[in-house]
Amino acid sequence: MRSLVLPLALMMPLAAVAAPPADDAPRLSQIAATVEAELGDDLHYVESIEWDNDGYWEVEYRTRDGREVEVDIDPMTGRPR
Repeated sequence: MRSLVLPLALMMPLAAVAAPPADDAPRLSQIAATVEAELGDDLHYVESIEWDNDGYWEVEYRTRDGREVEVDIDPMTGRPR
């Protein structure tokens, strides 16, 4: 039983990894610029942008009034999911 635990534990992370953005997807800088343009003056700053396991960019940002917002962005269109 013990010999099965390690191989199973090593295989689990592989199932959670999503494919990277497509080669013809907009660059991350373009995605960030689209998010900034969409939010306009309401955006205070972007905390993070990272590739999510479900195949979208996950963007976390703060608004001018202090709200913390998390949104998934379609990697091909740059629009919220």
